[in-house]
Amino acid sequence: MQRAATYLDHAATTPMRAEAVAAMTPFLAGTFGNPSGGHAIARAAKTALEEAREEIAALLGAAPAELVFTAGGTEADNLAVKGAARAARTAGRGDGIVTTAFEHKGVLASAHRLEAEGFRVAEVGIGSDGIVSLGALADAIDERTVVVSVMLVNNEVGTIQPLDEIAALVRERAPHAVLHTDAVQAVPWLDVAAHAAAFDLVAISAHKFGGPKGSGALVVRNGVTLEPLVEGGGQERGLRSGTSNVAGAAATAAALRVTCAQRDDEVARAGRLRDRLADTLLRDVAGAVENGERARKVAGNAHLRFDGVEAEALLVALDVEGVCAAAGSSCASGATEPSYVLTAMGLSLPEAAASVRLSLGYSSTDADVDRALDVIPRAVARLRAAAVPA
Repeated sequence: MQRAATYLDHAATTPMRAEAVAAMTPFLAGTFGNPSGGHAIARAAKTALEEAREEIAALLGAAPAELVFTAGGTEADNLAVKGAARAARTAGRGDGIVTTAFEHKGVLASAHRLEAEGFRVAEVGIGSDGIVSLGALADAIDERTVVVSVMLVNNEVGTIQPLDEIAALVRERAPHAVLHTDAVQAVPWLDVAAHAAAFDLVAISAHKFGGPKGSGALVVRNGVTLEPLVEGGGQERGLRSGTSNVAGAAATAAALRVTCAQRDDEVARAGRLRDRLADTLLRDVAGAVENGERARKVAGNAHLRFDGVEAEALLVALDVEGVCAAAGSSCASGATEPSYVLTAMGLSLPEAAASVRLSLGYSSTDADVDRALDVIPRAVARLRAAAVPA
């Protein structure tokens, strides 16, 4: 009998919540209308779309008219950074983009695209604790800065950035700059409405909190001007044309509702599981080191390195035994590249290459931790033994 997988990769994606599946299902069959139409079937879809918009907006601390549906966090980040920068340049307000060296690729790639268009781009440094340097951020901002983008929770090491301090700094040095935060990893763990209240643009993605893949949203505060990326029929106030994903919106609203209602309990429960997992591995596995400052992380993140062990080899060994985890590295043209997040934090290339992310979520159990604590030390020991010359 095949053992059920031990899933420790919630930062990559989460299982869909039953409430989200139930909310989505009617719009995959009976209520199939295009919400841009005028007849009864279309109106039913439009009603569902706007009800989802109202609920999501309220839970994010926004007005319904401030919520733009997207196909996920990457699109929301692209619309925010590119859209705000291009609108500011059109208005003659400036040309400076400031972000951090360990943002999600959706932000960094957008910034690099803007740099190719003639914008000035600065990527500020990160401390070994996984927190953005406020001093470096202050030095990077000037009166021509038009967009500042800092993620709320880092997608790899899980550290929480001080958005209130960042907002105060930016408002002092560049009062006309637009503030954007990628809050994709934050939703399961933090009250985004409170943490991102001072930010103009807030991106989320449903599949990170039990919703469907391909559904996300961007909060666009009243008064913020964006140039759209996708033009056409003028849906989403002209900021994101295309037939709306009604099923995705309804499921996103349901997943967010449950997540917010259960967040306090889930944070406490997942934090206990994470601490047991990380503390036991740090105690029992020689050469295990934690990356980032745990006290400043979200509850579900355990990011560890095991000296002398390649993370990619460890992940394969874990997968064979049914334990699913991740590393920050990626493969391009057959070459394994170290995590840019970890190198931005000051880790050496070998240290970055030995690091894995074990991320828990609402579906994690004590049995998952027990299984990981059984498998990981044995896998590390086997890999180290195999690396020792005969």
